[in-house]
Formats: sequence, structure tokens, C-alpha cells
Amino acid sequence: MRSRYSEWDGTQDPLGPEVPAADLLEEMSEDLLSGAGAQGAMTRLFRRGMQGRFTGLDALRARLREARLHEQAGLNLQGPLEELRERLDQILERERSTLSFRAEDDARMREAFLDQLPPDVPGAIRELSEYRFVDPEAQREFDELMEHLREQVLGAYFRNLAEGLRNLSPEQLGRFRDMLAELNDLIEKRDRGEAVQEGFEAFMARYGDLFPDRPKTLDELLENMARRMAALSRLMASLGAEQRAELQALAEQVLQDMDLAFEVDRLGANLAAMFPEMPWGEPALAGGEDTLPFATTVDAMERLHDYEDLDRSMRGDYAGASLEDIDEEALRRTLGEEAVRDVRRLKQVERALEQAGLVTRRNGRLEITPKGARKLGERALVRVFERLRRDREGTHEVREAGGLAEPTGSTRPWQFGDSGQIAVQRTVFNAVVRGGGATPLRLAPSDFELVDAEQRTEAATALLLDLSFSMPLRGHFVHAKKMALALHALIEGRYPYDRLYMIGFSDYARRLQPQDLTAAGWERVYGTTMQHAFNLAGRLLAQHPRASRQVIIVTDGEPTAHLEGDEVFFSWPPVPKTIQLTLAEALKLSKAGVTLNVFMLEDSPGLVRFMERLARITAGRVFLMDDRELGEFVVRDYVARRER
Repeated sequence: MRSRYSEWDGTQDPLGPEVPAADLLEEMSEDLLSGAGAQGAMTRLFRRGMQGRFTGLDALRARLREARLHEQAGLNLQGPLEELRERLDQILERERSTLSFRAEDDARMREAFLDQLPPDVPGAIRELSEYRFVDPEAQREFDELMEHLREQVLGAYFRNLAEGLRNLSPEQLGRFRDMLAELNDLIEKRDRGEAVQEGFEAFMARYGDLFPDRPKTLDELLENMARRMAALSRLMASLGAEQRAELQALAEQVLQDMDLAFEVDRLGANLAAMFPEMPWGEPALAGGEDTLPFATTVDAMERLHDYEDLDRSMRGDYAGASLEDIDEEALRRTLGEEAVRDVRRLKQVERALEQAGLVTRRNGRLEITPKGARKLGERALVRVFERLRRDREGTHEVREAGGLAEPTGSTRPWQFGDSGQIAVQRTVFNAVVRGGGATPLRLAPSDFELVDAEQRTEAATALLLDLSFSMPLRGHFVHAKKMALALHALIEGRYPYDRLYMIGFSDYARRLQPQDLTAAGWERVYGTTMQHAFNLAGRLLAQHPRASRQVIIVTDGEPTAHLEGDEVFFSWPPVPKTIQLTLAEALKLSKAGVTLNVFMLEDSPGLVRFMERLARITAGRVFLMDDRELGEFVVRDYVARRER
């Protein structure tokens, strides 16, 4: 097998051909049929992912939590000061060692100066900035420390900029200062409502080399800068008062020496006003011992914000939450490219289902389409047949419809899996034409044709589904709906001239369409009105006087309500009038030649007594079923009755 790879350009289907939309819908089927609705089912799919196909948000959040805890466990907030103090102590130790071998008074005076240095790092560095070290190596190391300090301070404020700012000459420093000033002018110009895109493009033409990530808009550039400065403010807020003052003084001293303090303060104020939602000054927890440089510690603080921000957007527990809120760049920085691909797959799920015509949005709500409901039924039917271990004729997509057939006078090509009467003359003719009259005559599969037949309606079925609250409460809801969808798919695919009416009943009875079975929620009403369901079934089946007619009713309780005019009367336990009116409607069905098939999903005494009376007066069939076997039994029974 050969594979070809290409760079992602935003047009490819990240789900790939190995994840058909029908598979996605089937993955959602349990949640759809349990009452979660299309949006709820899709949200749950996002959370758990699809095994072997893509990772869900819950697994990504678990990885984020693990990465955040690992980051916090190794992060030492006081590391920047400790790192500078260690390097400074080594320099001073080298200088003192050299001075100790000299006898002149100058050496003693220098030792006294070093002994009087302030204990804090900013104060010591400030005093040493004018000091000339006697030890050449100590002087070199101090110069390197000052250069390192400038790089770290700039890197702490401006991520990705420090690499291009090493060994700043006065000219380079002036250019950097001009860049900050122009950027602040652009921000304030935009705040006044003036157009800035043209100015931003000119700005990038002059200073684009200072921004290796090449932002395309002013907002993108400023957001990146704001994230960095917010992370720095969190580091400062997380330190004790003494350490915070020391590190802040050190940063201000370096910026002041570089003549950047004013523009940096101005930029920080502008960014804080523009992005107030960022965690400015929010303390963070850390408990590590690693001694890391200033900019590297701010890097870690910025990653902590990425973890928190990504976790919040993946949790989605705020108004208007969407997968589009997940920052792919932040995800790439924290969990890598594979996590980004997983999120992109999740973002494509709804689009793939919509393009396949399985879901649609109506008035902002996601709904299953009739095609989607049919696909669910087909998948449920396949599962039923798989469990029944039927032969291929019983499981393939059958072209010959059910019912008595009359030849139409035409023929049709045979396809693998078809059954029916062979059109012998036409088949032999095809073989002769193909072989050019050669003998002996040999038949090929492509030669065969079947006698076409007109099908007639043979069966009409009313499927009555109990939708009362006890059905989901007792766990019967999903299995009953799967059975209904499978039966609908069976009749539509194999017996298209048969008729199926689906009727749901709780306090009232009403017609159902297959997609109604995927609607969100349950019916939290009191009453099981079989009387109304039987009455509606009788009126619908009366439209098919020549058909073999049957009622299939699935319930977990006896009738507890009946109609009095247009109003529902409910009573638990049921009153005799409810039982009498329900049995009377069932008897009307029986007298009209309708067969009753009752599937009980519970064996409560009241239900058993009622069903025994129902079977006795209607000569119907009553089955006590495990709901997990309901689909198999109903489908098998339907096929068996149709093939008699």
C-alpha cells in the first residue's frame, strides 16, 4: 500500500475517508435516543471522542491537567533572583580571591567596598556598575551577567524579541525604542476610532524583522504582547513582597538604563486596558526548586495561562461556548500537533454530518434530519441482523419488495444478492449476443436477468410506543426507540409497499416521525393513555382495509389515564373506567380484523393482569420481553409473518 502526504492547507477533510458521517451519527445514537437531543449528543461526542479515530475533549483536558501540574511542580518563582544571585556571588568570590593575594592598600579598600554592597541583587548590581574588577575573568563574567540581564528583562517583557536584540548597539537600541513609541501611537490612534491598518502595514515594513511570528493584524500582534506582559504581572503577583520589590526594581533599573522604561510602561497600560480579560496580577501556585532565568520563568507562567485558558474553552461551561474558542496555537505550544489535529477533527464533525444531510440547524438548534433518522434505523437493523446471524439473503439490501407480485412484462439485470424468477429467454439472449453465436454457449453472471414484478401493499402496522416518564426512568427508552427505527428501516428498505405508522402515547397519543425519536428531553407528564393510542391506531389502519393489519404496542405499565372529551383523566392506581375504556378500544381493533401484539417490558402485577384480559378478549399475543432483545424479536417476527 502506498501513501501520499501533503501539508495541511485548511481544505482537506481531517476526519478522512475512514470516518464516514454515518459512523459519527451511529456513535451519537445512544445519546440521541436517550433524549439528549442532537446538540447534547454531539457535545457528548466531543467530550469522549471516538475510540481509534480521534481524542475527545475530556482526554485532552486530562493531558492539560497533567502538564499543568508537572509545570507547577518544577517551577520556582524565585528562580530568576536566585540565578542572578548565584552568578553574582561567584563573580564576587573570584574578585575577593584575587584581592586577597595583593598587599597594597587599594586591595583593602576594594575589599571594604565589596563588603559594604547592599544585600539585594538590584542594589549590588547598581553599585558594581561603576566598579572596575581587578580580576579580568571576574570583569568578563560581570559584563556577561549585565548582557544576560538585559536579554532576560527584554525577554520577560517581549517574547520572541530577545533573540534579535543581543549585543544591542546604541543604534539598535534607539530603533527598538522607536518601535515601541510607534506601536503605542498606533494603539492610541485606534482608541480614538481612527483607521490603523495602513499604519500597521507600514509599521511591519519597518520593524517586521523584530517579530519572528509575523503577525498579520495589529490585534494579533497586541494580543501576543499582552499575553506576555500578563504572564510577567502574574509572576510578580506570585512572589512575596520582598522578592517582588527586588525583581521589579531590577527590571526597572535595566529598562531605565536602556532608556526604555517610559515606552514599556506606556505599552503595558495600553495592553491592560485593551485585554482586561487576561489574568493581570493573578497569583499562581508553584512549588519547584529549579533555578531558571527570568525570561524562562515568564515562559512557564505564560504556559500556565495557556493551560488554564484551554481548559476553560474545552470545558465550555459559559454562554456561547464553541469549539472555535479553542486557541490552536496555544494548544500546539502545550500539547503538540497531534492535539491540534484532534480538535480540528472535532470541529469538522458537525460540518461532516450537515454535508451528508444527516443533521441540520433550524432556528439555531441542531436537529436530526429524516435522512439521519433513516440512517440510524438502517444501522440499528444491521445490528439486529448481525445478532440474529441470518444468512446473506436475510441481511443484504433487498431489491425485491414484499407482498404478492404480478409480472410487469419487463425484466431487469440481476445483481449479486437479488432473488426472484429468472427471465430465461432474456438471459440466454444476452449470452448469445455477448458470445457472438459461438458454441458451446456459456453463461456469465452479467447475462442473467430477472422477471420484474409489480408489488402490492400487503401489510399495515401501527407501532405504539409508550413515552411516559417511567420508560427512560427504568432504562427502556433507548432499546424501544432502536427497535422502532430498525422496524422502520426494515419496512422502508425491504417492504416499501407496506405501511408503518408510529404512534407515541403518554397523556395523549399522536403520530411520530422517525426523526421525532431523536428529539431532546423526555415527557415529564402523568398518565399512560392506551385508550387514545388504540383509537388513533384504529383510524389510521382503517385506511388499509385490504391489508394484513396489526398493532404492536411496547409499554412498561398498565393504562392509568383515559380521555373524557378532550381532557385527560389520570389516576394511580387506575380506576375501573380507565381499564374498561381501554379494553373497549382494543376490542374495536380486534373486531375490525387487526391483530394485537403486546410487548411488556416489566412484569408488575397490575400490568400482567391487564394484559391477560386484553389477550383474552382480543385473541392477541402478549410477550414479556427483556428490552435488549426487543429489536431482534420484533424484526424477526415481522419478517416471519411477511414470508408466510
